[in-house]
Formats: sequence, C-alpha cells, structure tokens
Amino acid sequence: MKYYVVDVFTDEMFGGNPAGVCLLDDWLPDESLQNIATENNLSETAFLVKRSGYYDLRWFTPKIEVDLCGHATMGSAFVLFNFVETNAVTLEFHTLSGTLTVDRKDDMLWMDFPARPPVRVQQYESVGKAMGIDEYEMYKAPDLLVILGSEDEVLSVQPDFEMLKKVKEEAGLPDDNFGVMISAPGSDCDFVSRFFAPSSGVDEDPVTGRAHCVLIPYWSARLGKDKMTARQRSKRGGFIWCEYAGQRVKIGGKAVLYLSGEINGDTMLRTVASTESEG
Repeated sequence: MKYYVVDVFTDEMFGGNPAGVCLLDDWLPDESLQNIATENNLSETAFLVKRSGYYDLRWFTPKIEVDLCGHATMGSAFVLFNFVETNAVTLEFHTLSGTLTVDRKDDMLWMDFPARPPVRVQQYESVGKAMGIDEYEMYKAPDLLVILGSEDEVLSVQPDFEMLKKVKEEAGLPDDNFGVMISAPGSDCDFVSRFFAPSSGVDEDPVTGRAHCVLIPYWSARLGKDKMTARQRSKRGGFIWCEYAGQRVKIGGKAVLYLSGEINGDTMLRTVASTESEG
C-alpha cells in the first residue's frame, strides 16, 4: 500500500500539520483502517479509493473516524496532484461531509468546504475550568468556538485535557467527533486560533482545516471581510488563506512532502483474512 506523509499549511518541512495519506485499491475493514491510523499516530490519516471521476475519502485519528478533516484532505490532494493526477487542476472527493473539491493554483491548494457558522451560547463551565479562563465568549457549531480578547491570551492557554473531555456532556454533543477551538484577533494576520480534540485522541491539533469552517464565517461577520488570513498558533504553527463564500468556505494553503513509502501489504491481507473468517 502506498503511504505518504505531507506537512500541510506550511512551505517548510517540520512545520504545519503532518497528514498520513494511504492510497487503496479498495476498502479494507474499518478495523484495519483504524489500526493503521493508530500505528501512524498522526492527528489524521486519510484513506483514498479511486472511483470514476472522483475519490472516496475517509479520515481517522489515532482513536476514531471523523466526519471532516481539512489538512488530510489537502495532504491527499497534494499527493494526487504530484504523483497520480499530475495533469489535474481540480480533484473531487466524496466524504461523510458531502462532496469536497481541491483546486491547484500555482504552488497553492484551495479547498472548497462547507461553512459551519457558529451560534452564540452560554459559557460552559467545563470550558472555563479546563482552560483556566474567566472572560470569554462561547459559540457552538459541530465544533465549539471560544473567543478570547487577544493573541497573547490564546498563546497562554494550557488546557487540562481530561477536564476538557467533560465538555461533551455539558454541550450536549452526541459523540467524540468534536473539537474545541480558541480564537482572537491576530497581530500579523486577521485572526489566530488553536484547536483541541482530546476526546478523539488529539490533545492539540497543529493546524486544523475543519476549524476554519467555523472560524471563517465568524470572523467574516465580525470584521466585515470575505477574504482573510489566519495563523494557527500551535507549536508547529501554520498559515491559512481564507475566503467566505456563503454556504461554503475556501481554505488555502501550501504543503511539502516529508515521506513516501509502503505499508506492509502482507500484514493487511492477514488482517482482512482474519476479519472475514470471524464473520
């Protein structure tokens, strides 16, 4: 099985967010996909199967399958543009979040994702305690958004991740497929953010495409701008170009290849055979 690791939302190796990308001939059992993602131990591993005119795409954290992932979609598109669909300018993916596309424009990749505008809600006590903050605004979408007053506040937050897991019950979220992002105006960009998803096995995600499905509508309304720039202020960090397009958002970035290789196919076949015999 062809396997790649791509650093996404960066133009330098060891920056941005590393995404695992696996090219499959057909789907393996879910257990095998999860085992590979757990072994890779990246925030997400993407799995792709080529169809007629598009690719099926799924994403797994080390713990669960998720319904939307930005950086691993961009990483997948980078691999396909550079090693498989070298003449393509647009790629189409069918996913749990519907049809997603990625366009190649010079050295930039632009993802077309669903907008997820957040709604203002009351402060969740578990969020304030987990992050050690008192003054904040709380918003809810499929992920949760916490607005702070400054970039320095975003940088200073040191979450208690076990406590942050308790947000699920207080916010009435149905499963572990959610994250909590914090955001504020940026000093050298329009806004900054960080993203935490301990319930899905990712304490802090380095750079998060899906978060910007929520952040772009919020900051567009607040700033009165459709086109913006953003930084995710994790240790690795990343830069994101943003555009609000009504029901959709455009998320732009760069990517670099870190690794290409093979995952042992014999191991996969043994897993498949074992699963089929048990069935």
